[in-house]
Amino acid sequence: MKKFKIIFSIIFFSFCIHLLSAKGIKLKIIETSDIHGNYFPYDFLNDTPGKGSLARIETYIQQQRDIYGKNLLLFDAGDFLQGQPTSYYYNFIDTVSPHLGARILNYMDYDAAVPGNHDIETGHSVYDRYFAQCKFPYLGANIINTSTGNPYLKPYHIFVREGIKIAVLGLLTPRIPYWVPQDLWSGLQFDDMQESARKWLPIIKEKEKADIIIGLFHSGEKPKSGNVKFEENASFLIARDIPGFDIILLGHDHNALCRTITNKNGEKVLLLNPGSQGLNIARAEIIIEKKRNTLISKSISGALVNTSNCDIDSAFMAQFITAYDTIQKFSNSPVGTLTQTISTRDSYFGPSAFCDFINQLQLKISGADISFTAPLFFDTEIKAGKIFLRDMFKLYKYENRLHTILLTGKEIKGYLEHSYSLWTNQMQSPEDDLLLFDNQYTGINKKLLYNSYNFDSAMGIKYTVDVTKPYGNKINIISMSDGSSFDLDKTYKVAINSYRANGDDGMLIKGAGISKEKIKDRIVKTSDNDLHFDIMQYIHQKGTIAPECKNEWKFIPEEWVAPAIERNRNDLFGNLSITNRPSINVH
Repeated sequence: MKKFKIIFSIIFFSFCIHLLSAKGIKLKIIETSDIHGNYFPYDFLNDTPGKGSLARIETYIQQQRDIYGKNLLLFDAGDFLQGQPTSYYYNFIDTVSPHLGARILNYMDYDAAVPGNHDIETGHSVYDRYFAQCKFPYLGANIINTSTGNPYLKPYHIFVREGIKIAVLGLLTPRIPYWVPQDLWSGLQFDDMQESARKWLPIIKEKEKADIIIGLFHSGEKPKSGNVKFEENASFLIARDIPGFDIILLGHDHNALCRTITNKNGEKVLLLNPGSQGLNIARAEIIIEKKRNTLISKSISGALVNTSNCDIDSAFMAQFITAYDTIQKFSNSPVGTLTQTISTRDSYFGPSAFCDFINQLQLKISGADISFTAPLFFDTEIKAGKIFLRDMFKLYKYENRLHTILLTGKEIKGYLEHSYSLWTNQMQSPEDDLLLFDNQYTGINKKLLYNSYNFDSAMGIKYTVDVTKPYGNKINIISMSDGSSFDLDKTYKVAINSYRANGDDGMLIKGAGISKEKIKDRIVKTSDNDLHFDIMQYIHQKGTIAPECKNEWKFIPEEWVAPAIERNRNDLFGNLSITNRPSINVH
């Protein structure tokens, strides 16, 4: 018995020594994503003080660096170069100075980032210059250089902190070819994210012996279809089905997220998404114990931090005050005069001066017979009077170019059938909704099922939309705008943006019935500049613009539609002011 006690004491003493010798290390991971040019605490589009921004995030980061030092790692999950004049100016106007985005991320001492689809949208001349100026690795394991077959960017990076190896694998949504013209990503291909994760995880595990594996993904959480190859939003699928990740930092869908799931091996995976515009920061805290090369334990927790309580970092603003002043001057450059206020709010309930104005411009710029456009911002307005360069970003949110494409009358009808199927409910009675709402949200929280940039209406033709009819029977095209006949068998020149011309959201593929591969054969003309520039030039030349609603189409039956419009207008907007209503647009 005495011998047993001695042996037990030795074992217990050895175990205690073992625990005491195991070093507990704390790591802090911070993620930003979908900043969309919101570098400063100022909304240059509306010329008002802004929310979120990197200037506020910098305050939080400095506070945390005082605690964690080098054990804090800072990452960005993409869509950094588009959305405000801040990024546009250094993308396309001043292409000689160091890019402001690179300067800011270097100043904030970011550790790694992945590009987003809107970063690729800027084109090789912009993002290649920008990547080269960033003093940290941009990652993209599934962005392949077609001439070499190797990743165009570094696939992953290893960080070592106090003997702990942290691997970060970067992936980008592979849907780029469906959104962005090929010349902007020439020489690249975008592989399936899940296949790429399965390829690189064993390499990271076996070669690098990483203690922590982080996925840094520009891809949303919820998949749009489990059957479609090259899934746009693959983050959840990878977390669940491909064991090995401890944390997945994601972006793209603008949905703030902090949750832990269990993968197919029964292991916990933390998913974090800070949302957009720097309104939140995603953070993870890791406590890891390791003795020599043996992992003893690790615990991971996550949270979202709202930046509204963060002060604006004065040193940050002082560092970039010259760029701030330059962008203020650029944004406030007068372009012309608008005779009446136009708002996207009217665009959901029938023809609107806002969409008709853009369609008129597209017809004049392209010389097409028919034009399609949608309210790209969910809720915005441009006031009557002098208009400025910043207003061009309200008229056209994204860096799109104008395409002229050949479509038959039948294909035009199919295109509109698909658009209005995403937009309108099939009404069974006058008490039903006109708009197609997401059933998950009710009452004052009603939300549209699809994003407003899917709601294309046409100019150049007169037509009705019967909201009591099913898909395929809603649209009745009566004539061309001038009263001449519209022929389903005739071919027309149609103006659309580059996003549509690449086939995504189904207008051309599902609606018009044209295969993805054959769309390019229909394109007869492409503008040299982005639509911001073309619209600005047109307005500048005209001087004064008098937008008007042409009323070339309408919802029917009107006796059902009229009361539904009043109800649904209140459902969407209530008493919210335009500047306080958040945008829900994502692509």
